Amino acid sequence: MNPWMKPPPDPFATRLQPALEALIGQPVAAIDTPALVIDLDAMERNLVRMTEFARSRKVKLRPHAKMHKSAALARLQMQAGAVGVCVQKTSEAEALAAGGVTDLYISNEVIAPAKLRRVAALARQLNAAGGRLAVAVDSLEGIARLAAAMAESVQGVSGPVATRAHDEAPASRIDVFIEIDVGQGRCGVPPGEAAVALAQAITGQNALRFAGLQAYHGRAQHLRTLSERRDAIANATDAVRRTREAIVAAGIEVALVTGAGTGTFALESASGVWGELQAGSYLFMDADYAQNAKDPAQPQVPIVAGNIATPEGVRDLAEAGASAVKIGVGSGSICITRLVTGFGVPQLTALLECAEVAHTLGIPLIADGGIRNSGDIAKALAAGASTVMLGGMLAGTDEAPGATVSRDGKKAKIVRGMASLTANIDRLQLERGGDMDPGEWERVVPEGIEAVVPYRGAVSDIVQQLMRRLAAVKTI
Repeated sequence: MNPWMKPPPDPFATRLQPALEALIGQPVAAIDTPALVIDLDAMERNLVRMTEFARSRKVKLRPHAKMHKSAALARLQMQAGAVGVCVQKTSEAEALAAGGVTDLYISNEVIAPAKLRRVAALARQLNAAGGRLAVAVDSLEGIARLAAAMAESVQGVSGPVATRAHDEAPASRIDVFIEIDVGQGRCGVPPGEAAVALAQAITGQNALRFAGLQAYHGRAQHLRTLSERRDAIANATDAVRRTREAIVAAGIEVALVTGAGTGTFALESASGVWGELQAGSYLFMDADYAQNAKDPAQPQVPIVAGNIATPEGVRDLAEAGASAVKIGVGSGSICITRLVTGFGVPQLTALLECAEVAHTLGIPLIADGGIRNSGDIAKALAAGASTVMLGGMLAGTDEAPGATVSRDGKKAKIVRGMASLTANIDRLQLERGGDMDPGEWERVVPEGIEAVVPYRGAVSDIVQQLMRRLAAVKTI
């Protein structure tokens, strides 16, 4: 995990640490359920990309925490740049606040008096700690009940107590968003004039601060085509504008419009209307979003696919969504595909034949294999590669995986191809969550080998030398 993403200490997690550390190296089957298992590299990548997207569009990011319901993850999101998080229930807000999350928005309506008393108590708790609590409303009754709960919390009395615009101290206030129905058809008042009366009712209560509009189109998140999503958010944008104009015409400022989800956030951020994004699924991603047609405006996860050696392969992978394609079949230093299958293409030939199609499609090529010296790098780049892989050249370095051994009195390193016998067996055992029967090994067909290569020192030394040699190529 990146150091800047490290969450504050969690006493509960500290108690669990020995048990968690004991699981390292164990098969997946050893993990008791329920358990949240996270690919940290993917999560951190998503965390950074979404934060950078919001920052570049000059909109706030308030992820919805109902996806993970974890104070530790919410704190990571805020540490990365989110202003706070959304929750759906009073109990979720209380749990995250207890875990150190100080800026919370219950993006849903709370009506039950008992829950509203808890909301009021939490608002005072967070205000006293320098934090903030907000909640959504969509009815005059909801506003009246919330105001009464806030007044009861302040004055210590029961029953509906009216608070006027000059009666209470700011520390007793709670931010309130009016939810408008922009297409979800579940909660919210109709767009337009219906929201004006609610805004007036909120501003008439000193314990309530009108914070803006809640405009989330949940149904739009999983519309499959980009045109469908664009049309849905265009209609939502029109509804928000009409509502905002009506409230402003009544003399009330609309400071913020908040909403959007993982499926449409690029559209809301481009509208000029939304100032805060509530996307939440982006952190782990929901497999269903893969069924949506891509929106070029959204951050994309680069996909490197391969290996292939023909123009047809480049075209097929590009059409399937590959961002870059690896070229090389049978040309690796520890690859035995040619011996096992009889198939293989000389690396330079494969690059030359694939480059024209790749250039037309705008797909970069990665030369994977056949690179044994700086001259091979120069030829691969000249043939059309954008990048080269140097596994064989760097295999004997300090940073390369594999054990360091002594051979004939000289240092060496053990390397293995990812299609070698032991690599295949390790992978299968990991997938199965247990050891393979040695009798099953015979069914594994390796296309790579293990080898011992001379020790070569630090990667930096080799890279510097390669850079000097490639610079010399330019002078020829």
